[in-house]
Formats: sequence, C-alpha cells, structure tokens
Amino acid sequence: MNATTNRSRAFHPQLEGMRAVAALGVLTTHVAFQTRSLDWPVIGPLLGRLDLAVALFFALSGFLLWRPYAHAARGDAPSPDVTRYLRHRFVRIWPVYAVVVVAVLTLLPQARGSSATVWIANLTLTQVFVPLTLAPGLTQMWSLSVEAAFYLLLPVIGYAMTRLRGRRARHRVPVMGAMAALSLGWAWVASALPLAPGVQAQNWVFGHLPWFAAGLILAELSAAGTTVRWSSNRWRMAGVFLIAYSLASTPLAGPVGLAPMSDAQYATKMLLGGIAAYAVLAPLVLGDGPFRILDSPVMAALGRWSYGIFIWHVAVLTVVFGLFGITAFDGHFVLVWVLTFAITVPVSAAGYAFVEEPCRRALARNERRRAPARREKCGATADVIAADTATTAAS
Repeated sequence: MNATTNRSRAFHPQLEGMRAVAALGVLTTHVAFQTRSLDWPVIGPLLGRLDLAVALFFALSGFLLWRPYAHAARGDAPSPDVTRYLRHRFVRIWPVYAVVVVAVLTLLPQARGSSATVWIANLTLTQVFVPLTLAPGLTQMWSLSVEAAFYLLLPVIGYAMTRLRGRRARHRVPVMGAMAALSLGWAWVASALPLAPGVQAQNWVFGHLPWFAAGLILAELSAAGTTVRWSSNRWRMAGVFLIAYSLASTPLAGPVGLAPMSDAQYATKMLLGGIAAYAVLAPLVLGDGPFRILDSPVMAALGRWSYGIFIWHVAVLTVVFGLFGITAFDGHFVLVWVLTFAITVPVSAAGYAFVEEPCRRALARNERRRAPARREKCGATADVIAADTATTAAS
C-alpha cells in the first residue's frame, strides 16, 4: 500500500472530536425539545436547530467513505472493494444498534408491547419506509435509516462516476454539486408520491443528499491536493457557518421541533444544512492544525463513543424523566441535560468496549486469516497475466 493509498484511509483525530460535537448537538436539541426549551426567545430556535448536527454526521460519512473513490479516480489508490466496504459498514453500525433496539423494545415501558412490524422495521433500519414504526426511545433512528440507505447508494454513485477519472476527475466536484442541487427538489417529488399515511418520504436519503454531498465534495478537493484558500480558512468558514446556521434558525428553514414544514422550507433547510456542514468540516480536512480542543483526550474519547451516545441518548432521556421524577415538557433543561449526559456517556462507553470494538476486532482477525489465501490467488493470477503478456510480446 503506497503513501497515497494510506492518505485515502488516513485517520483524522480532529474529525473524531467533531463527531463528538455532533453527537452532543443531537443530544442537546432533543433535551431542549423534551423540556420545552424551544419556546425560549432567540435561544430556543438556536437549540432546536441543533438538529443540523445530523447534517454534520452525514457530511462526515460522505467525506470518510468517499475518499477511496476520490483517490482511485486520480490513480492514487485501487478501486474500493465493495464487498469489504459493505461488510465493514454492517459491523460498524448494526451489532450495537441491535442491542439498543432489543433493550428499548423489551425494557422501556413506553415501547414495550410493540408490534412485530415495529421490531422488524427497527432491526432492519427501514423505519423511514414503514408507516408509524419510530418507537419511543428510538425516534432518532430515522437518520440512521437514512445513513444505511446512503451506504448502499455510495457504490452506485461511485460506479456512475467511473468515467470521470484521470484528467476528467476535475469534473467530479461540479457533478456532485449538480447532484446536490437537483436533490433540493426532492420535497416536491416526495409530496407527489402515492404513499401510505405515516410514511415520510422527505426522510429518505434522496432528500438529504445535499448534506452527504458536502462531505463528498470535500473528499474530492482533499484528494486533488489543490489549495482552496477560502475553504481552508477557519475564520471565513466560521463566518459562513454562522450565517447559514442563523438563517436556518429562522422560519425560512421551517419551524423547529416536530411542526410540519412546507416543501420550500424543507429545501431551504437541506441547503443551509449542507452549507453549514461544509463550513465546519472544510478547515478540518483542507486546512492545517493544530486543533487542540478537538484533538484533546476528552474529545477523542467522546468521539469514540459518539455512535453510542447517538443511539442511546433518547432512551436514556426518556428514563431520566421517570427515574428522577421530572415532568416532561415542564422545563429543567440544564438538570435534564446533565443527567442525560451523565448516564448516556458511560452506557455508550460500555457499548463501545463490549460490543463495537470486539466486533471490529473480530472482523479484522477474520480478514487477516483470509488475506494469505487472497494474496496467493492474486499471485497466481499475476503469474498467468505475466505469462500471457510474455507470449503476446513474443508473437
């Protein structure tokens, strides 16, 4: 594996820290909603719009998963192995997710007694396609369902862009921008679909492509190695983020919370969320460090546990109200936030230590055992190719 291939899979500690920020943003907006803090003047809408932390998660996935495709298009790395990619994605998200689903649907009083349809939809991450299957304690999983759909869509996008390689690779960013722009019209398409009541087609992956595209574009710019001064400047990008986030917190991007929004408001939210996510990540992947806070041991640890924080926190939040005798939608934002954080983090750390990491290590061991056989097969294939080449040259 050459140096460029290593760069296509390089670990960025600042992104691990940013993943922690995104997880805490999602936790905070759900606490704000459940404590009725969204009604606060000025601050309420800002807390409510922390749901754009999901845009940051999606952009992070887009960047990290698209890097091998971006480098392969420039001849710097081999084309990604789709089977290996899907295997790693499954092991990364499903085992500990299944633990959460089983625990919530079995133990949480509000979710106990859920139908077989709810069980199947949640275990298969198809909640956004099956009506009324977002169970208590698992309502945030709609975004994980979208993420899983993106995992399946990513190789399709990679295949569709195979002609844009080598010198044509410079066209990849405009094509991705066009894809994101077209997807802004998904709200109107979704409204016209003849779907069963309770199916929210706006929450399908096609509507959220602008958020993923922010990461795809950054992966292309990073792989190209070109200097993008505007995007790599922290202060300029901070200004872009503040403008985008402030606009997203106004009625232009729809109401915060669960109130319905118009198609135009949905499209605006997708656009501003994509811009905000790009502005946050661009200096981290295109600029220079250090990133002292994001690289700190605390943020690194929270970043490792961030997936657990995301999948556990709504169930924990639900338990906090009953366990501590706090009435939902009756204030106490700070107290509820502290209690939810204090319980969620150790639970997430345990999930990482006993489920996530052992599963990844088991997959790595399995792949190491299979590697000699693959190398032997590749060596035999190379010998055949060399022999054929020599025969052709001799003739």
